[in-house]
Amino acid sequence: MSESPAHPPVHVLYLAGSGRSGTTVINSLLGQLPGCFAAGELRYLWERGVGQDHTCGCGRPFSQCPVWTAVMKRVRDDGIPLDEAAIGRRLLRRLRILRLPLLLLRRAAGRPAVPFHADDGHIARLYRAVADETGSSVVVDSSKLPPYGLLLSQLPGITLSVLHVVRDPRATAWSWRRVKASRDRDDAGLMHRHETWKSSSLWTLWNLLSAFLWRADSPQVCRVRYEDFVRAPQESMAAVARMIGADPHDLPFVGPDSVQLSPTHSVAGNPNRHDTGVVQVRADVEWQSAMPARDRALVSALTLPGLAVFGYPVLPRRHTRPRPAGPASSISEKGTH
Repeated sequence: MSESPAHPPVHVLYLAGSGRSGTTVINSLLGQLPGCFAAGELRYLWERGVGQDHTCGCGRPFSQCPVWTAVMKRVRDDGIPLDEAAIGRRLLRRLRILRLPLLLLRRAAGRPAVPFHADDGHIARLYRAVADETGSSVVVDSSKLPPYGLLLSQLPGITLSVLHVVRDPRATAWSWRRVKASRDRDDAGLMHRHETWKSSSLWTLWNLLSAFLWRADSPQVCRVRYEDFVRAPQESMAAVARMIGADPHDLPFVGPDSVQLSPTHSVAGNPNRHDTGVVQVRADVEWQSAMPARDRALVSALTLPGLAVFGYPVLPRRHTRPRPAGPASSISEKGTH
């Protein structure tokens, strides 16, 4: 895919970090900006969208969503046979954790970190199709995985900005242990859960790698702690809007911590991507009183390097008083991706 004045590169805002950090909420919020399209976790489109027909953020199955139907028609209309399921399987293999040392060695040697594959043309066409079909100037992708962000950064026709979202690892570990219903399909059951040791290890790996790959002092990189976002959402998102060339005054805030959300077409992510209407941005700190001391200690030990880098206390204060229930319509940290 060559660039030309009539076909400028697609601007992708990539939300990097680890799971259950609030990227689904931020994806929906930024998707309300004029010219921004909240795509959700596009690395899962081939598997969860095309293959498993998960529910789009608009509430329709992926195969019945008019936006994704039109986008996939553009992707397929190049005359090249397209096996979407195989692309999804190969993408997962290409980005496995075990391949990470090799990816970093290739990057240090000045080579493309993720080796070229014929699938890359289809992936690049997907982003072009999203931009062309929706008329968006920025595609917001909340895929998070750093190796996938590396892949996007080396694809022709894509310009990458990065928003690295970090959340206290004790909060993310607690979120991964919650039992929460999925709304991806009628028979989807419960959301996937991680053991505390695994979520903590992934938190350390993905967040430190994101900080290494994308320095916060770069003009096209912004780092936001989710705790700071819920404390001052307008200020946090205004900085991101300016980074991608949007007007912060167009952010959908109707109050200091309230936003007006219209439906998005997020292809994958937390069930919060289906939230619409006026919702409140508020902190969920249930973990501070409910998380067992042994689990808090385990998480703190496994994430110690990241705690120092991102400014989190090693021994957070334990809260025992129950927090009053918030309003029914609200966006919180609870179960967010």
